[in-house]
Amino acid sequence: MNKVDIQDDIQTGREAAQRLSASAEIFARVRAGLNAVIFGQDEVVEQTLITLLAGGHGLLIGVPGLAKTKLVGTLAVVMGLDTSRVQFTPDLMPADITGSEVMEESASGERAFRFIRGPVFTQLLMADEINRASPRTQSALLQAMQEKHVTVAGARHDLPRLFHVLATQNPLEQEGTYPLPEAQLDRFLLQIDVGYPDLEAERRMLLATTMGEEKGPSRVCGPDDLLEAQTLVRRIPVGEQVMEAILSLVRAARPDSDHDGGVKGQIAWGPGPRASQALMLAVRARALLGGRMAPSTDDVVALAGPVLRHRMALNFAARAEGATAASVIERLCASLF
Repeated sequence: MNKVDIQDDIQTGREAAQRLSASAEIFARVRAGLNAVIFGQDEVVEQTLITLLAGGHGLLIGVPGLAKTKLVGTLAVVMGLDTSRVQFTPDLMPADITGSEVMEESASGERAFRFIRGPVFTQLLMADEINRASPRTQSALLQAMQEKHVTVAGARHDLPRLFHVLATQNPLEQEGTYPLPEAQLDRFLLQIDVGYPDLEAERRMLLATTMGEEKGPSRVCGPDDLLEAQTLVRRIPVGEQVMEAILSLVRAARPDSDHDGGVKGQIAWGPGPRASQALMLAVRARALLGGRMAPSTDDVVALAGPVLRHRMALNFAARAEGATAASVIERLCASLF
């Protein structure tokens, strides 16, 4: 390599660092804007942003009243994204999501079909209580989430370049619900568990929401900023140590793994290769969100639960002993790292 090539590489590296720093600054403001409206859910906000930066979809699970719906609406405003909301119910049909063809007659009497787009044609789709719809309707999202297009009456209709699904699920009310199939769960980059806020956060929320007019969100960036960040995320280098950590963790979470870690014989089925891909993208996105040039094994440990817990299941014996997917992942992380 000659001197000119070395100087070009140095210049390229500087430009990449500047772009990453600028993107990190933008999303630090996005994060601050979300935290100003959503109280006591810092980790949820972080994981939701990681999902979007990695170009994936998120499954928000929590009891009612924890601002899951509000988070999605606030996110759309702060990031300047087009958004749609679908309330999933048992009588919801696939065409209510994807759209349908209707017969139209012109003034001359000619008849032709015209496709009317459904709410899935948006940049940020909120699928509220997704497990309340029938399996047939749930499957309408499968093609959209994975392939970024839908097929209606044999015709392909492409979705916007930016397309993300943030679905919510209530873990308490199980009557009239249809559990999501494993194939659809695997389409979600992260499972984001939404817990109760701490005392101080709930105190601030009470004061902010019950004394006069509540502060609303304001726009911080636009779709182009998100697209730029998603491009940068895929270019962030991943060291050999982090790569091995991802592979070791995902493979150890499978029932045929040789690694024990105190969980041998407890796993019924485990994560596939898509989990490795999701974890690789998620740790890069977390690095960008933190303004770092490369992810570390700490990022792998932090995101192991959100990436893996909906991609594995324990057998009956493990559940009878009180084990959970979260506890198994924690033990695997402790034994590997």
